[in-house]
Amino acid sequence: MNETAQNRRPDGPILAIESSCDETACAILAPNGTVLAQRVISQDGHADFGGVVPEIAARAHLALLPNLVRATLQDANIAPATLSFIAASTGPGLIGGLIVGSGFAKGLALALGIPFVAVNHVEAHALTARLPGIVPDGAPFPYLLLLVSGGHCQCIAVEGVGHYRKLGGTIDDAAGEAFDKVAKMLGLGWPGGPELEKLAREGNPKAISLPRPLWRREGCDFSFSGLKTAISQKLAPFGKEPLPRQFAADLAASFQQAVADVVTNRIEHALDMMPEAKLLVAAGGVAANTVLRTALEKTAAQRGLRFAAPPLRLCTDNAVMVGWAALETWREAAERNLPPINDNALRPRPRWPLEDMASRFEAEIPSA
Repeated sequence: MNETAQNRRPDGPILAIESSCDETACAILAPNGTVLAQRVISQDGHADFGGVVPEIAARAHLALLPNLVRATLQDANIAPATLSFIAASTGPGLIGGLIVGSGFAKGLALALGIPFVAVNHVEAHALTARLPGIVPDGAPFPYLLLLVSGGHCQCIAVEGVGHYRKLGGTIDDAAGEAFDKVAKMLGLGWPGGPELEKLAREGNPKAISLPRPLWRREGCDFSFSGLKTAISQKLAPFGKEPLPRQFAADLAASFQQAVADVVTNRIEHALDMMPEAKLLVAAGGVAANTVLRTALEKTAAQRGLRFAAPPLRLCTDNAVMVGWAALETWREAAERNLPPINDNALRPRPRWPLEDMASRFEAEIPSA
């Protein structure tokens, strides 16, 4: 680190907020990335609707954030006046939640007279593996990221802070979305992914034949809508009759295995497209699935690569990853001798492509 960058390192802790979907989260990080405190509240007002209702989520963030931030500061025994800057997810995500979270962060930063750092939610997932202690011996660039969640399913070449190449993505449903929809077909609770995985433990993953969409096709795009349709066809003969428990478990296990097979096949193609990668990272809520993790770990080992996935608590949306991404961005700007970041004028974005992040280090990010 050059002398200018060293002089511009944050000299106090930072506060981070995540509110891009239905998790209301806050974290306090030391300048070196040590997590001093973190809290996450999983909103419970969506289960009756079978999915996240944006208006309900935004109102819940608004109600929860003040006390959550206060409690997290107390957990860390940190006074607001000692904070170096405040960060918040500013996109992509549900616009109502982004407005609430980033607006709260901007207001607090303004009141304290400190900078606000806008964080790309996907970039935060992409950089989580570099959080101290996650990967033994660290996670140097470049590496291949598999981002699998309710809203995303992408293969991303992570080449540096602000520098990403999307190698492939879903052409229809995200993997997490498919898990939730199939869980609903099976009459399971929401969120569906963990419930389906729990049921699948009772089943035989080879019991029911299911398609593997885009299997061995060129590139590393994903498709899960055909697999979802195949599940509905398997269920059609039962009509409104209750499913036999063993059949439901076998179907859940077979679906889960099909997803794992598709994802690992796509990852093999992505690794062919990124031969320089020495590390495979899985992130996002679906990365918590143990069957998928095991399959990815095996694929990496066969390629002579290291495999890493954050702890389960950091796979789902959280504020620790937001704070760490902000620290990485702050340091990168300092390394380039750029002015200290203050994104007060940056508006929340429901869509914010990773490819746009390089502009942060070339010119001001446009405000709209």
